[in-house]
Amino acid sequence: MGTNLRALAATGAAAGLLTTALLGASPAAGARAEPTPPTPRASDTAAAAGATGPAAGAATVGGERLAGHGVIAPAGFKAPPKTESSAYLVADADTGAVLAAKDPHGHYLPASTLKTLTAVTLIPRLDKDRKIKPSEKACNVEGSAVGIVPEPIYKVDDLMRALLMVSANDAAVALAEANGGLTRTLADMNKQARKLQAYDTVARTPNGLDAPGQRSSAYDLALIARAGLAMPAFREYISTKVAKFPAPKDYGKKKKKKHHDDDSDPSESPAPAYYEMANHNRLLGRYKGMLGVKNGWTSKALGSFVGAARRDGHTIIVVIMHHPGGFWEEVSKLLDWGFAARSRVAPIGELVRPVPDPTPSSSALAVRPTQTPGAAGGTGGDARRVAGREPAGSGPVVPLFAGGGLVAILALGGAYARRRRSRREDPSGG
Repeated sequence: MGTNLRALAATGAAAGLLTTALLGASPAAGARAEPTPPTPRASDTAAAAGATGPAAGAATVGGERLAGHGVIAPAGFKAPPKTESSAYLVADADTGAVLAAKDPHGHYLPASTLKTLTAVTLIPRLDKDRKIKPSEKACNVEGSAVGIVPEPIYKVDDLMRALLMVSANDAAVALAEANGGLTRTLADMNKQARKLQAYDTVARTPNGLDAPGQRSSAYDLALIARAGLAMPAFREYISTKVAKFPAPKDYGKKKKKKHHDDDSDPSESPAPAYYEMANHNRLLGRYKGMLGVKNGWTSKALGSFVGAARRDGHTIIVVIMHHPGGFWEEVSKLLDWGFAARSRVAPIGELVRPVPDPTPSSSALAVRPTQTPGAAGGTGGDARRVAGREPAGSGPVVPLFAGGGLVAILALGGAYARRRRSRREDPSGG
């Protein structure tokens, strides 16, 4: 009997060792863990924005040279033009090469250049032909506005055009409402920033109006602009010089209601009229090859600009932040320098690519994840991986082997119990 107990214990220990080894094993070949984003270098202005500094030894996104605060320029070529902006960046949008910069990861208030992130986030999420009735709150937003009213006469397409052409703060809030509200939209914007590896960026408003904790950097705005330029709709909006915008016919003469029914039939509203709006980008039509993008200004952020121009099959992006005065001529000179330097200098860094979406594990040991009630598609494990909270290829494999070790031990215990009963029933003890 003692011998049987020792054999059972040895077998159980072996099963436990197998389970431990499997639990501690690295992901099988073909499985890919969710990447851990590197922490960008924080500028001295980060503390004012409520940011925390990077961990010791953390990498600088785009290359170690981009950790500098002053002007960073390539060797063996004329220096970039001077600018009064506190930060800037010049990059080749096609190759991702950063050609020159100043405090590229410095944290600054973005003003209306943040609307580029709003557009990049919402263009894929909203049907451009969907009709929208803005709320009273959206219609009364301060700052630059296109003058929307609480009538269901606007398409997403109209509001997106106003957002990028005339920096319409009211259109930004209306678009956020169409996406499910401000809270959801800001969460989507910040998630999109992380996907683009724009780790300096924190969105607190959809329109760029100054808010505590809101920030971005010249590097991040270049990443966001590059993502936008890959979208046909974004390119169309930013390059439009003049467009018509809907306005309700005789809205001012209409008797105002104290309460507006959000579910009112669009046919009950007056037939819309239109008025023209002109793009705020002064370089459109003036600078050769100018594609557009976005400018912004607030009393705290000062002047900011993200622009892109294309010549001879190549696109150059220029970003400036925290500029005290007129910057159009300086931007033109930086673009000229970028086109001249593009093929002649060694890059000082790079615009990184977006974080790739997780792919399913190809491991032979992986099993179908257990369905979780309420999870999207019924697959709780996949939902967690998409959210970046669980490495791909983990989760479901662990319970399988842990349970397997336990089943093996229980089976051995059952066999031993049956053997003891048979010995009690057999006087020969055989």
